[in-house]
Amino acid sequence: MPGPSPFAAWWATYALATGIVSAGLDSAGYAVLSHIALALACAACLAAAAGLVQRTHGEGRVETPAALTTVAATAVLGTGFSAAGQQPLAEALLALAMVLWAVLLTAEAEGRRGTVFLRCVATQGLAVLGATLAAADAVAWLAHAALVLFWLGLALYCFALFRFQPRQVEEGRGDHWLAAGALAASALAGAKLLGADSARLYLWNEENFDTLRTTTVTLLVLALIACVALLLAELFWPRHRYDVRRWATVFAAAVTAAATLAVAAALDVPWLDVAGEVLLWIAVAAWLGCTAWALASARAAARRSRVRSRARR
Repeated sequence: MPGPSPFAAWWATYALATGIVSAGLDSAGYAVLSHIALALACAACLAAAAGLVQRTHGEGRVETPAALTTVAATAVLGTGFSAAGQQPLAEALLALAMVLWAVLLTAEAEGRRGTVFLRCVATQGLAVLGATLAAADAVAWLAHAALVLFWLGLALYCFALFRFQPRQVEEGRGDHWLAAGALAASALAGAKLLGADSARLYLWNEENFDTLRTTTVTLLVLALIACVALLLAELFWPRHRYDVRRWATVFAAAVTAAATLAVAAALDVPWLDVAGEVLLWIAVAAWLGCTAWALASARAAARRSRVRSRARR
């Protein structure tokens, strides 16, 4: 994603994409692979946070896209730790992410690129974590707070969609996929809210449940349609050069898979579970491909740097 600090932006987007891959693997029952991805995401999130702190102290301003991405990644990590049974740590990450989110929510967005959807992604990340903790700890107020965040996230999506320039579908370097990823993150939040309901909590009456279910399914369908449309756009207007913003594409693929699996579990739709697992392995392949692409790009940059150094001598 764009920003003055490629270091912080790279680690933040890598942490978010890897964290959601971990969540998808956990939902599909691949615990060991999920824990490996979660560890990688944790290390990346710490690196992104360190880069943001250094940049803020050096220039006296917050790098909004990378910071919002880090907030979303923190919420995703909290969801992963909650799934692993580490509720106190997940609660601490929720508190931290909420404070940072509140500070950054009114920060100025940059341009009309895909990054305008980051407010929605960060807000829905908090909703996912809140709903997950509500189910784990049987806390009704936390689920209701997550529901408020869910609807706020949808409002932020509509605002971002109004600012988004359609030509980014042709010209974007990867972050335009956040238009689909934010829809999928919203569907994931809705599925987690549906799954948090139980006889012990009794969160939603029949009317509320139907509204939430219809909204969640609609969001998932829209996310899938958006992913197909953006994939076709990639075929018509291929991007041959690596860019850090390409990790937003990996995130969109992974969160769509995770949302599909979560909706399948919440609504008990077996065939959707199969579709979600297929999408998950596509997302894992995209994650591996983007990692290899990033390494190859770094090696090429290092070679060019050495050549320039020798030329100066």
